[in-house]
Amino acid sequence: MEAKVSIIMGSTSDLSVMEGAAKILDEFEIPFEINALSAHRTPEEVERFAKGAKERGIQVIIAGAGMAAHLPGVIAAMTTLPVIGVPIKASLDGWDSMLAILQMPPGIPVATVAINGARNAGILAVQMMSLGDKELMGKLENFKEELKDKIVKANKDLSEVKFKFKTN
Repeated sequence: MEAKVSIIMGSTSDLSVMEGAAKILDEFEIPFEINALSAHRTPEEVERFAKGAKERGIQVIIAGAGMAAHLPGVIAAMTTLPVIGVPIKASLDGWDSMLAILQMPPGIPVATVAINGARNAGILAVQMMSLGDKELMGKLENFKEELKDKIVKANKDLSEVKFKFKTN
């Protein structure tokens, strides 16, 4: 089994956030790899990874980074694969990393999810990959239906909660 998605983080301290993407990919049975690479501490390895990802069969890269958060943009500059950036809340409530990932120059896009939003990054990767995969699209449609069902059930449960002045 070869990886189709690569989850990259600036350091292993980001794993508690980035495992959200891993759990989604596991749920959808999409093979993935996880590595720590630093745009600042291991720039040669980042370049080697980014330039070789496509020929290794990677289809989407999810890159999480905190603080200066250059990792997603540096990777995006060296590949034509879609890169999804996950701002990690490491300082300044994560706003520094969010702005660093969002503010890419023209021609070097990085799709960006919410601060610590690795779960949504995983879902976005699934959505991208499902465009050319009917079976995966079916799984995604079921997933979205299950999300709807959870809210419908939550409202049913809420209708049974009693308060003196509750009207529904």
